[in-house]
Amino acid sequence: MKIMFICTGNICRSAMAHWLLKKKLEEKNRKDIEVYSCGIYAENGDWSTEEAKEVMEEYGVSLKEHRATNIRNSNIEEMDLILCATESHKRETINMYPKLKEKIYTMKEYVKYSKNGQEEINIKDPWGYGIATYRMCAAEINEVLDLLIDKIF
Repeated sequence: MKIMFICTGNICRSAMAHWLLKKKLEEKNRKDIEVYSCGIYAENGDWSTEEAKEVMEEYGVSLKEHRATNIRNSNIEEMDLILCATESHKRETINMYPKLKEKIYTMKEYVKYSKNGQEEINIKDPWGYGIATYRMCAAEINEVLDLLIDKIF
């Protein structure tokens, strides 16, 4: 199985989801799932933000080697599951790749994420905010990934 995470610049949300899921899969010795990420407006080769790197270190994940990939330079057409940070990323991805429509969801939509009985769809962008916002974003991604692992195993 091949999974891709998508956000805007591939330097925060999708990068964190990508490398955190990779770590979780390694811990479960699951070599049958490949994980990728890209950004709709990513600049190829961009580094993750310092805040994303710092927060991921708290999860035992290094983003030091992560480089952003623009969606047009990605291997998206090979994916089995495409998970977007927000509803707008989902719409834009479907507009670009209509034949992949059945494989594209928001991360939260796919795992039926809800908080206080309310279904939520978007993972808010922490870019430009402080470390506390990144921590909240990473915690949300971590929850979603645990639900994802439960769903795909």
